[in-house]
Amino acid sequence: MNSKVENLEKSMVKLTIEVDANRFEEGLNEAFKKNKSKMAVPGFRKGKVPRALIEKTYGSGVFYEDAANYLIPDAYDKAIAESGLDIVSRPEIDVVQIEKGKPFIFTATVAVKPEVELGEYKGLEVEKEEIDIQDEAITEEIEKVREQNSRLISITDRPVKVNDQVVINFEGFVDGVPFEGGKAEDYPLVIGSHSFIDTFEDQLVGKNIGDDIEVNVTFPESYQKEELQGKPAMFKVQINEIKEKELPVVDDEFAKDVSEFDTLNEYKEDIKAKLKEQKENEAKIKKQEAVITKVIENSNMEVPEPMVEMQVEQMIQDFEQRLRYQGLELDQYLQMVGQNRVSFGAQFRTEAEKRVKTRLVLEAVAKVENIQISDEEVTNEIGKMAEMYKMEVDKLKEMITGHEVEHMKEDMAVQKALDLIVEASKEV
Repeated sequence: MNSKVENLEKSMVKLTIEVDANRFEEGLNEAFKKNKSKMAVPGFRKGKVPRALIEKTYGSGVFYEDAANYLIPDAYDKAIAESGLDIVSRPEIDVVQIEKGKPFIFTATVAVKPEVELGEYKGLEVEKEEIDIQDEAITEEIEKVREQNSRLISITDRPVKVNDQVVINFEGFVDGVPFEGGKAEDYPLVIGSHSFIDTFEDQLVGKNIGDDIEVNVTFPESYQKEELQGKPAMFKVQINEIKEKELPVVDDEFAKDVSEFDTLNEYKEDIKAKLKEQKENEAKIKKQEAVITKVIENSNMEVPEPMVEMQVEQMIQDFEQRLRYQGLELDQYLQMVGQNRVSFGAQFRTEAEKRVKTRLVLEAVAKVENIQISDEEVTNEIGKMAEMYKMEVDKLKEMITGHEVEHMKEDMAVQKALDLIVEASKEV
């Protein structure tokens, strides 16, 4: 087998790979063995027809495709190993020559990891994030907990007001005729939620239990049912129940009920500490993003298109996995939002390109700074992973071997490079 490398633009490379005629003959024989039982020739039982007769009957190229599929993976792997190229995309294969008695020649066009010309990456100036937890933020968190611990109480001595939950019967009419989906009984509705069209909820304010009400509204032009778009409608509504949300009083008893603390002041201090920690983490991530953006801006690289496309595909797959946790398939989601996989993937492109560039510059920093990861550090990292996944360390070690360990070392070196440039930055 022979191969040659041709450098193309934007970190793309074309390998021309030649498999000698004898090896191609082996491929043809393998293809014959694979397919002979499927091919019929009059006068012969299936599987007993000589190869030469099959080729004469079906054409000399009958086994070419399967022979090529048999030979390409091994020949490609060997060519890559010999070239020493750092491949970062799937190959695009084109057959150049395929003919019995001659060498089999094909090309593989691939993206290679681009060279990164690092600019300034230490001492970069980033804006300092001030962290100040105001009393309003603490009050907002307490209000969320109050909402979570609220209860609904029935009201019988007053009319409906905003924020009440009412239980209603209703039936809708367009031009005096009931329409499909416009009727319900004992339907719960929060007044002011704007979950119903137009001013439907507003017209229930001030009404009492048992009242029969005529609500007049107009369907929006963008309503999902085309036959109702822009149409005026009248709903006959009856109020069955009025319920009011009762929130707990914020005092020491409240603090005891919703936390591990005995006093409201202690509870507030804990909320403040947690909000501060949250803000500090957000500020850390923001600082990392700012530093990385500057390092990328200061560097030069030609990112091959397939590298970005692979990152986009990875992001789509990650999104698809999250959807499945919610019991939804990607095709269903795309149909709901009126997109296809291509248009959906286009939304990820900018972020995908940044992720690729981020990885490349951090790998370059790790190389320049000679960041090495020891076996002991890998062992410690596996220990942390075992604790996270609630597994025995030895069992996890058995699962992480060979290439996985090398990938771990690469990821850890990249993280160290990130820590290095962030620690070397200056907040102004």
